[in-house]
Amino acid sequence: MKKCTHICMVVEWKTITPDRDSNPNLPSSAVGPISRVTPYGLDHAATEEGHTVIAAENSCYSFSVWNTIMGSSLLVMPWGLEKAGLLTGMFLNVAMGGLCLYTTYRILQIHQLHGANNPDGEVADLCKILLGRSAEMVTKVISLVVLLGANIVYWVLMSNFLYYSVDYVHAQIAGVDLSIVPINDTVPPSVLCLRHFPADNITQVPNEGLPNSTYENLWNLHTTVPLFLVLIIVPLVNFKSATFFTKFNSLGTLSAMYLLIFVFVKSAQWGININFSDVTDINYAPQFLPSFPALSGMLALSFFIHNIIITIMRNNRHHKNNGRDLSIAYLLVTLTYALVGTVFYICFPLAKSCIEDNLLNNFQSWDPMTAVARVFLFFQLVTVYPLLTYMLRVQMFTTLLRSTYPGFYHVLLLNTAIIIVCVMFAIFLPHIGTIIRFTGALSGLVYVFTLPSLLHLASQRKFGKQSWLSILLHIAIIIIGGGNLLAQFFVQDV
Repeated sequence: MKKCTHICMVVEWKTITPDRDSNPNLPSSAVGPISRVTPYGLDHAATEEGHTVIAAENSCYSFSVWNTIMGSSLLVMPWGLEKAGLLTGMFLNVAMGGLCLYTTYRILQIHQLHGANNPDGEVADLCKILLGRSAEMVTKVISLVVLLGANIVYWVLMSNFLYYSVDYVHAQIAGVDLSIVPINDTVPPSVLCLRHFPADNITQVPNEGLPNSTYENLWNLHTTVPLFLVLIIVPLVNFKSATFFTKFNSLGTLSAMYLLIFVFVKSAQWGININFSDVTDINYAPQFLPSFPALSGMLALSFFIHNIIITIMRNNRHHKNNGRDLSIAYLLVTLTYALVGTVFYICFPLAKSCIEDNLLNNFQSWDPMTAVARVFLFFQLVTVYPLLTYMLRVQMFTTLLRSTYPGFYHVLLLNTAIIIVCVMFAIFLPHIGTIIRFTGALSGLVYVFTLPSLLHLASQRKFGKQSWLSILLHIAIIIIGGGNLLAQFFVQDV
């Protein structure tokens, strides 16, 4: 079992060249670690330690899937629960997790049946074989949408973390009081309600109404900071290879663990603050809210690993265990999301409607654990963003120009366009909950609900095993995905 610790953490980054790989693998989602995680070396280990290593190998694959899915969705999960209501949110978490598990497993099954001639192929190749060229192109386009959505979300988060981190340092140097003074003594001093501020008389800002200083004019979260971030990111995204940034892959796991500890520590300090019966109570928690599609759209992306699951499981010597390994991984992800979302929601000491789509925004800048979280997450995202941009450009150039690196000016032009889009969102729509739920609903409709269902039906038809029950079941799955996307347009985030 000792070898598993090493094997699980090995990250294989393959430098993609036109003659080696014309269809590079993509990251799982906007919210998970995006390096290509491959439990490399399992065959060699198995020859040394026999059945013990086989057991370790299976746990490695489950951990790899969990590690790849998990990510910044942890920051948004309490907000999603607030949009759906407690009971509805818990149900959606389990239901979407189960549905994504089923469709992911179907992709692996289809690859085993039809991927023998192209063992290095991905979902797009299966679509080309069973559904035609148009389905292959749709798959690649949606992969680009997922990557672009990830870039946007990360830019918004990096702007947020950079703003508050610099603000904290500036306050310490200049002796500025960053605290927002609670009017109600029962409110923990480190907790904020920005959504209703200051109408609910929960908090008040010292010196409110005074003219802004030069620093405040130059350092603004939604105007100047996204532009200052360009100075940091541009030098990092124009490298021909992104191999260097894969060395920081383990930061994704560390950040997830820190967020778990952060939520548990804060919740333990607050205690339970929830009321199911008195609607006038500040801690009232509704069981159902009509805005629940916000959570279902978000979860479609939070559980999304469909476009690289074949890569992760390719080296599994025991494909018959794929279902079990996937089930364990999805169970762990579902439990992690449920713990973070539910514990934070139940213990949050203010009105549940105060919960932000970035839970760190519910804490004052001077809070030590929050300050550490922002600095740590900022550094992690700075190392992840170049990988996302690299994968986006490789996928796009491979599809359009049949080359992973057509030239410096091509790369510079594409990177400039990507960054402009990210900056515009960070300035005019800096709501990661909105971005994630729309990206998730769109990519989920195609990649989670439709393509796995159509691939399964096409495979059944090819082998003469198609039945009306199977057709109706998988059409229902597609309809659920379509309804999930349509419902996003009727949800108000604020």
